Amino acid sequence: MPLLDKCKDMLTHRNRPYRKRIPYGMMNFEDIVKDDCYYVDKTSFIEDVEASNKFFFFIRPRRFGKSLTLSMLQNYYDINKKDRFEELFGKLYIGSHPTPEQGSYLILRLNFSVVAAGLDDYQRGLDSYCAIEFYGFCTRYKRYLLDGATERVMACKGAIDQLAAICRECTDAGQHAYLFIDEYDHFTNKILTEPQHMLTYRQQTHGEGYLRLFFDAVKTATETSLKRVFVTGVSPVTMDDLTSGFNIGTNYSLETEFNAMMGFNEEEVRDMLAYYSTVCPFHHSIDELIERMKPWYDNYCFAKPRYGKETMYNSVMVLYFIDNYIRNDCEFPEYMAEDNIRVDYNKLRMLIRHDKNFEHDARVIQRLVTNGFVTGTLKKGFPAESINDPDNFVSLLFYFGLVTIGGTYMGETKFVIPNEVVRDQIYKYLLSTYSENDLSVDNYEKGQLESRLAYLGEYKQYFAYIADAIKQYSSQRDHQKGEAYVHGFTLAMTCQCRFYRPISELDNQGGYADIFLRPLIENYPDMEHSYIIELKYCKANTTDEQVKQLFDDAKAQIARYAESGVVEDVAHKTRIHKLVVIFRSVDMVACEEV
Repeated sequence: MPLLDKCKDMLTHRNRPYRKRIPYGMMNFEDIVKDDCYYVDKTSFIEDVEASNKFFFFIRPRRFGKSLTLSMLQNYYDINKKDRFEELFGKLYIGSHPTPEQGSYLILRLNFSVVAAGLDDYQRGLDSYCAIEFYGFCTRYKRYLLDGATERVMACKGAIDQLAAICRECTDAGQHAYLFIDEYDHFTNKILTEPQHMLTYRQQTHGEGYLRLFFDAVKTATETSLKRVFVTGVSPVTMDDLTSGFNIGTNYSLETEFNAMMGFNEEEVRDMLAYYSTVCPFHHSIDELIERMKPWYDNYCFAKPRYGKETMYNSVMVLYFIDNYIRNDCEFPEYMAEDNIRVDYNKLRMLIRHDKNFEHDARVIQRLVTNGFVTGTLKKGFPAESINDPDNFVSLLFYFGLVTIGGTYMGETKFVIPNEVVRDQIYKYLLSTYSENDLSVDNYEKGQLESRLAYLGEYKQYFAYIADAIKQYSSQRDHQKGEAYVHGFTLAMTCQCRFYRPISELDNQGGYADIFLRPLIENYPDMEHSYIIELKYCKANTTDEQVKQLFDDAKAQIARYAESGVVEDVAHKTRIHKLVVIFRSVDMVACEEV
């Protein structure tokens, strides 16, 4: 009996229907098919890729399905798997719509993330890695190459000469090769975290630099047997540095037709939930699950024309949620974000270090947190040397997945934080920058205050704790003053409270509330209190009478916010406290319920 049938039989004996595995953490397409996993069918994009430039560049944030997409394409075009087309793709879209080039290439795959080298010895690391991969290539396709091909390739020294040799062997054998490069930009981590490596980086990517010469060799190879190239990564930085040498490729990252090639749109998420709802004892409707997932994982838009028409969910986070939901007896996971979904914040820390006085980049982060959006020009790429150019900072945030397209504002592209997973990480990043400057946070004390806030309605002690932290940090850095700083810091602190999801500037019928602490009733059904906070700021020379007037104005505003149906819907049965908090400079002079 085949293994899959045995597994199905075992599950039947356990009195539960057979269900497809959730491919959480899996990046090998063939394994997903062989293990009968649920696969969101992206094979229709094969037609679009094949009809595009044969030298294809594509950028997406981390953990968005790039490696799986490359694996799917490799399996589709691999000449070794031509006869397995029905087995691998028969149940998918492309199975009924094969393209002319299916199963016609010798596949050469490189993953730069596993090159074990720093910039100072990158040539050695690249040579060593490519030698292993090139040997594997010759071994896999031995029957399609002329006798002695492996020996002739391996007799060459270095990645550049070996690549040229592989292409000669393919030409001599009448074969065509398809090169896939995953995480081509991985080596930029050093320059993004350690600016002193910029000189070494330039030496590798300019002039006679080894990495530049490698991509020159790729370009030369496209004139012979290397007929297609697909390159993917995260950062636009290296692309601009390298593509002046490899200038035949096209960057499709922002093109409308490929907006949904990676990640899941809502229809795909609903289809997946609909399937598992038939084989698992779901305790929630699909609409309820979507309502829970959407604010945390959705809202990515990678093509301006698709804004307002199609948003994308982070695919890895969706799989994480569904996997945990099913394993948790079909109850919501306690934690909406997995432990290893972290952005590489060292990159951002490096950028902020170049802006120690909060003159631009750090202010962009604070403005993003405070106002809910920033504006700028979305660039397809820029050289590493201009990474500190203020005009490039917002684009960098976009490619890292920290902001997404949110429409237009005053003739510029509007960028917003896409979802709560990212928002949480940005707030943690802000707090970490404060911590680096000797801000001490007593997590035990903070946790106790949070519990009393949620269950006893004791808000004064909690906000007094935040006010003390604001004052402590601002006393160390004079440039950290002003409304944006106070508001951003408060949001960052409240975001770390496990009982609430802070919503900044909640849009409702009454206007905008500064902060609404939405209770996470789904995780803590017995909590009793929620909060609307009207946070006001005034300068140090503001008189007491002016502060009183500010308080009266805030009191009138917050009364309108509390009557909003939006607030009532998400507050559930908790008691809604309407708080006016006023800071005069960095001193909290009011924290009163109205």
